Order: sequence, then structure tokens, then C-alpha cells
Amino acid sequence: MRYFVVMTLDECRQFFADEVRFAANVSSPELVEAFSLVPREQFLGPGPWEIASPDVRGLSPLSAVQVSYTSVDDPRHLYHNVMFVLDKAADINNGQPSALARWIDAMHLRRGERAYHLGSGVGYYTAIIAEVVGPEGSVVGTEVELELVERAAKNLRAYPNVAVHAKDGATFDPGECDAMLINAGVTHPSPLWLDRLCDGGRLMVPLTMAATPTVGVGLMTKIVRQGNSYLLEVLSPLAIYSCKGVRDPEREPLMKAVMATGGFLKVKSIRRDKHERTETCVLHGGDVCLSSMALT
Repeated sequence: MRYFVVMTLDECRQFFADEVRFAANVSSPELVEAFSLVPREQFLGPGPWEIASPDVRGLSPLSAVQVSYTSVDDPRHLYHNVMFVLDKAADINNGQPSALARWIDAMHLRRGERAYHLGSGVGYYTAIIAEVVGPEGSVVGTEVELELVERAAKNLRAYPNVAVHAKDGATFDPGECDAMLINAGVTHPSPLWLDRLCDGGRLMVPLTMAATPTVGVGLMTKIVRQGNSYLLEVLSPLAIYSCKGVRDPEREPLMKAVMATGGFLKVKSIRRDKHERTETCVLHGGDVCLSSMALT
């Protein structure tokens, strides 16, 4: 006779946290613990929920496949490394856990720090960040979809150190921050974000070329401020919704050319000084230039 043990939700969250840790190679114990604590079902709303394979979903912007969805009604099934639908008509999901975990881990968050999350959605990953910085720290988020902002505000009531605003992240001033997660694709890092990044601060920003009117493909990059210098490191490929306010139509074709030739692998830093285009300018811009110059 076979006996089956039904896992509790708490046990499912712990299993999920370990799954994310291995899938994303997470180094922060505090981040792993955050994934084991935040109740995903409370942020996704009442079931049933619809899921799709992150691998299949990642091909969708390239029109390579037609996405199909699987419906589940047991909250224990939410604790897997898959994405869930937030708004099917608008093609909005809540993000792949291992991808977000990898990016948050690279921010090297510490207790007491201030973080900014552009594209908070319903607040799940904003809550993850809040757990890592702790009650001594603070998190400010922005989201342009009003329905999602209302859901996030309700979901985050247990976090008095978190504020989510119904604002366009392109123009919103988050104040000085130790870390920023930009969860939308741009053609270049906004000068405002670079200005508000404190010395030693870390900025995670996806640099993308448009694949569809709403989605871009490209690379997640990490920018670290050192005084008036900005180091840049390429982390991983991705497909992500676009941040329309930080997409320069003049840089869009240049972005595609750089992506096609692998030029982004040469980028080492951000130059903000006025200068003429040189051989080190991978993607030249008047206010922000992606450069192959290595900073020491």
C-alpha cells in the first residue's frame, strides 16, 4: 500500500524557495528566506490561476510559438518556477521567479537599505525585496497599470516600509537609493536613475530592442556607481515589457545593430561626460553613452 503525504502551504513555500535558489543560483540566504515567507497566493488573488511555461512564454515575443495556458485551483501549485497570468487580455504576467530572483540577488541588498522597484505589478517581488531590506529599510515602487497598483496597495498593507505609486517610472523621482530594479525594457538607463543612485549603489536595468509594440528582447545589465563613474556588467538575456518613456527612437536602430553584432558584450561602463564618438562608444548618446572603456 502506498501512502502520500500532502504538503502544507508553508512546506510548499520552503520547497519553492529551494527550487528558486538552485534554478537561479541565489547566493543570499536572506533572499531565499524571503521566497519561503511571502505568500504568493495572496498577491495573485483568488483562484483558479493560469500558468504557462516560462520557456514557451519567452519565445512568444518572437512569434515562435502560440502560448497556451494551464489552469490550477490548488494554491500549492503556485509554488513552482512558472509565471501566472495577471491580465490575459493585456498579456501581463507576474514574472518568472528564478529570473527575478537572479536579478534581485545581483543587487546585493542589505538590511536597512532603500530600494526602488519600477514595475511593481501586484507587489509580490516588491514584498520579496522588502523582506530582504527588513523593517529598517524601505522600498518605493511604481506601476502604470492602475488596477495593478490598487491590488499592490492592498497586498502590501503588511509592509509599512513600502510605498507603491501609480506613476510612470520614466519621470518618477524615487529619491536617493542604494539599489534599483527596473522591471521594464529601455534603450538606455535614465539619467534620473543614475543621478539617484547613491555611491556604491546598484542598478538592474534591461537594455532591449523592440520585438513587438509592447515587448522587447535584450540583456539584463547591472550598473554600479563609484563616485561619478558607472561600471556596467551584462548578466543575462531576457524578454520583457517595454518602458515606453525610456525608449529613444533614435537609439532603437542602433540598439538592434549592437545586439546583432554582439557589441553589448564589450560594454564595460557608462559615460556621462560630453564627448565626441570614439571607437570605445558601443552605443553613443549625448547624455548616456554605453562604452567599452574599463574603469578601475
